[in-house]
Amino acid sequence: MTKYRIATIPGDGIGPEVMAAAVSVLEGLEEVRKDLSFEFFELQAGDGLKKRTGVALPPDTLEEVKRSDAGLFAAVGETAKEVILPLRQKLDLYVNLRPTKVYPHVPHLKEDVDITIVRENTEGLYKMVGDRGDDWGFNVRVITRKASERIARFAFELALRDGRKKVTCVHKANVLDKTCTIFQEACRHVAESYPSIEYDEVIVDACAMRLVMRPEVFDVILTTNMFGDILSDEAAGLVGGLGMAPSGNIGDENAIFEPIHGTAPRLVGKGIANPMATVLSAGMMLDWLGNKDAAKVIEGAVIEVLTEGKTLTPDLGGSASTSDVAAAIRSKLH
Repeated sequence: MTKYRIATIPGDGIGPEVMAAAVSVLEGLEEVRKDLSFEFFELQAGDGLKKRTGVALPPDTLEEVKRSDAGLFAAVGETAKEVILPLRQKLDLYVNLRPTKVYPHVPHLKEDVDITIVRENTEGLYKMVGDRGDDWGFNVRVITRKASERIARFAFELALRDGRKKVTCVHKANVLDKTCTIFQEACRHVAESYPSIEYDEVIVDACAMRLVMRPEVFDVILTTNMFGDILSDEAAGLVGGLGMAPSGNIGDENAIFEPIHGTAPRLVGKGIANPMATVLSAGMMLDWLGNKDAAKVIEGAVIEVLTEGKTLTPDLGGSASTSDVAAAIRSKLH
């Protein structure tokens, strides 16, 4: 039997609610699949913790994530730059992986969307280098060839593994000529080693327009940190919103998986937050851990619940609670 040590960070807002749902599904999987088990360690971070202690990300939380096989993160609010950004940078989780596809019974703008966004996760404007005064401020955009080449290589390896045909480098080299040209050159250099994968480039604003008008032209989008953050939220809007948008922060040694939604203050305490993005993130976590069959079981259960259409949260047109949806997914795991 394989036993996984999983660090969970519920955080703030609807975070604890969707995390409880995801953990429940994983526990259900444990009952069905006798070849694996989970040991969960709940860790503290976020706005609420900072109000109580003055610290949003305790050193113990970071160390526990390091010691775990993987991490599952839900949501934090105002302290995101003090929690998830340091986790990504200090653990060198240089890949932000955001799959975007249409699921059954989910309202969507375009058919047949199936795009994977591969976002560099440790540099750019999110490096948090800058300063401000009363009437001025600046943030420095940091792009290095080393980080650009390794994220490009990840994107091409992913395309090979998943049978995808094309990688598109998204940049703004026509204006950000000191930084985006490095990223662009690195992508071109790596592309030369993958002749079987089509490679093209597009400027970020044109990419944003094409995502809405012709998303079918994209397969794997490879881009820098902030561009990837914005484009992946736009892409989520094509396929039903952030409640259906999982993601992974992946490094060579560690990984943390999370829904890309925030704390959703208007939904807190109502018990109606959509947990599917968190559950699908848990499936991505299992895939990264090497248990692809279990990952497919989780996604398959989500698809069954969606196809049935009987147990959906209000954002998907239903009236079910968060826990109802978790129970429905759990019942389909067999």
